[in-house]
Amino acid sequence: MKKIKTKDAVGHVLCHDMTRIVKDEMKDAAFRKGHVITEEDIAVLLSMGKDHIYVFEMDEGMVHEDEAALVLSSLCINDHMELTEVKEGKVEIKATSDGLFQVDVDRLNRINELEDIMIATRIGNLPVKKGDKLGGMRVIPLVIEEDKLKKVKEVAGKEPLFKLTPFKSLKAGIVTTGNEVYHGRIKDTFTPVIREKLEAMNIKVVKHLISDDNTGRIKSHILEMKEAGVDLIICTGGMSVDPDDLTPAAIKLSGAKIVTYGAPVLPGAMFLLAYFEDGTAVMGVPGCAMYKKTTIFDIILPYVCAGIKVDKAHIAKLGYGGLCLDCESCHYPNCQFGKGV
Repeated sequence: MKKIKTKDAVGHVLCHDMTRIVKDEMKDAAFRKGHVITEEDIAVLLSMGKDHIYVFEMDEGMVHEDEAALVLSSLCINDHMELTEVKEGKVEIKATSDGLFQVDVDRLNRINELEDIMIATRIGNLPVKKGDKLGGMRVIPLVIEEDKLKKVKEVAGKEPLFKLTPFKSLKAGIVTTGNEVYHGRIKDTFTPVIREKLEAMNIKVVKHLISDDNTGRIKSHILEMKEAGVDLIICTGGMSVDPDDLTPAAIKLSGAKIVTYGAPVLPGAMFLLAYFEDGTAVMGVPGCAMYKKTTIFDIILPYVCAGIKVDKAHIAKLGYGGLCLDCESCHYPNCQFGKGV
């Protein structure tokens, strides 16, 4: 840094905060460290008694932190996102739509291994709301070599690190199975739970059918839902390995291709996911979803809402972090459950 006359300081970068004191009015930083001095700032600085100030020497090939933050943000931002104003060398990215947020973690890690660079994000593979903060980025020093930013661009590649897939307005059908409900022996307490979760994701339930423990009838109801044009078919009940639990067999007979029957997640091990050829999803939801606040159903549902197909490899990765700790007060998704992907 060097000492220069204030009147010659336009375009230079301040090395430290500069406090302005006005009796009975203010005592605060008029200019923050890293501020680029403008013509309008000169009179203010002189009024503060600053005839000389210390500034960084901006050699050729150096980039100011504000500009560098925008370079980093350009490598992350994607559709359905917006930038905040650059402040004190930092800029953030926010969602402009409800949707499923994803991050290329491998590239993010390689970028953060580079000297003087940082990009912090929220956990990916989770639903976000419009206005939610997705990530923040800056460089560590006030000025950084242009060559370091070029290296970041090389590591980042051409595709943005962030992706936000907006949720679709879906229609769902629910097939409730079980002799006890079909014959009216007990009240159906499962369907209201599923309805509530679907409504929270702006999914409209347009059809609800109840079947006894009859493979043919369950299959017929699934196909009736398919003919009704729903985007998602949810089958509740009959998902265990008991001989009279016939829902998985009925889903297979319906023609839907099963991705998985069983998942390394607790609660939710007996979960089933399948797709028809046109992309219509079928989910066999185990009984734990009726009394557990958060299960595998809550992990997979946002993908369906975003129109993103889930494969067997994805399900397998859920095992790491797939154990719910049954906290007295549930804080999902602000916890480790389902974050292994």
